[in-house]
Amino acid sequence: MIIAIDSGTTSCRTLAFDASGRCVALAQQEFTQHYPQPGWVEHDPEEIWRAQKATLDAVVAQVGKQNIQAIGITNQRETVVAWDRRTGEPLANAIVWQCRRTTERCQQLKEEGHEPWIRAKTGLLLDPYFSGTKIEWLSQRIPTQNACFGTIDTWLLWKLTGGKSYATDPSNASRTLLYNLHTSSWDDDLLALFGVGRESLPTIQPSGSVFGLWDGIPICGILGDQQAALYGQQCVTPGMAKCTYGTGCFLLKTEGDVLGKVPKGILQTVAWPGRQDWEEGVLYTVAWEKDGELAYAAEGAVFIAGAAVQWLRDGLGLIATAAETEALARSVPDSDGVVFVPAFTGLGAPYWNPEARGLICGLTRGTTKAHLVYATLEAIAQQNADLLEAMQGIQTLRVDGGASRNDFLMQLQADLLGIPVERPIDTETTAFGAAMLAGHTIGLFDHVPWRSERVFEPQITADERAHRRETWRRAVARAL
Repeated sequence: MIIAIDSGTTSCRTLAFDASGRCVALAQQEFTQHYPQPGWVEHDPEEIWRAQKATLDAVVAQVGKQNIQAIGITNQRETVVAWDRRTGEPLANAIVWQCRRTTERCQQLKEEGHEPWIRAKTGLLLDPYFSGTKIEWLSQRIPTQNACFGTIDTWLLWKLTGGKSYATDPSNASRTLLYNLHTSSWDDDLLALFGVGRESLPTIQPSGSVFGLWDGIPICGILGDQQAALYGQQCVTPGMAKCTYGTGCFLLKTEGDVLGKVPKGILQTVAWPGRQDWEEGVLYTVAWEKDGELAYAAEGAVFIAGAAVQWLRDGLGLIATAAETEALARSVPDSDGVVFVPAFTGLGAPYWNPEARGLICGLTRGTTKAHLVYATLEAIAQQNADLLEAMQGIQTLRVDGGASRNDFLMQLQADLLGIPVERPIDTETTAFGAAMLAGHTIGLFDHVPWRSERVFEPQITADERAHRRETWRRAVARAL
């Protein structure tokens, strides 16, 4: 068995996969979202650890510790934790990737002219989404003499190894605004700009390497959640793309092992180590041609996707469960002119406007909750259509994540993209990607075929697609 630790934005999960890549056990536990001020989002690091450890223990009890050969970790990425190196105690709540508290600082850095050279080094833009300004904000408010800063993978690794391992991998490091894509290391100029000491950052190891031991079991694969999903979807040929539907949506396109130019508003990020081998449509073991060789991806991030459905449930009380949305949306022919732009925490790619705010327009006395649900699902698909238009060149999109199981949403997505949308048999591709990397690292997985469960083909005309896209653009312009 390979264990995958999957630490997401709203819940922690642990999954066990057998040597054929089949999920044989799963445990999940939600944790608290803290909103201390408008636009601020925090997590309790100790609660994340307790939830993750509880799910790990539950899965181990099901499959037997003696059967586990390796552990892989995948995680929400840009979220930052600070803790005391001596005691291991958190020094503050974690600042979540959705948090907007450093918006003014990012704007100041832009006005000072820093963004072009930061983008050239990191592949990222100046936005409070990324970790750099979060670490800077924390370092100005906590005692830093013995402080450790890390993303969630590093925090969990520290806890799992009893403080013996303080490390991260390039896929997570490349989301911090502190990592140089060209040197594959922390960058001195960036560290100086954000006032971060190298000693307070983890060591960067290859994604597929041994990071430490948990009860004698090697932890030998770490990938940020979106890179793990890209890997799990086996999108290893340049031009292949996937979209993960979770709290947000993240569309990644594999770029290969050479850093090239990406379109305006699109990010460039590390995907995974080395090249991949294919034979007759099957992904074989990772092949490192030389130490430090990396593959890269272009990425677009939608901040609010599944979170908009959660808002319908928890904020408005319109639905009891997310599963209700499909039947409600199907109960009406369309949104009856209602458009929802869920810019609760600004807008991500390709707009990158942290000041944008959500809006609902087109309401009439005839508007029902079914129309609002329809508009919410359409907003998710429209935001992804924005990403695909910006990236260009994507012929088919592979999908995963919880909302990808919503047939109505997936058909809507294909209609608005104008290309086929492919859903695999197993949509747990984020966890599977982490497990597969760990399995490749120890030589357990020889080959694992990717299998399609359903392909959604576009069913609307080009004119209707253009009309709906233009209606969406007009609404977004009002939100910006």
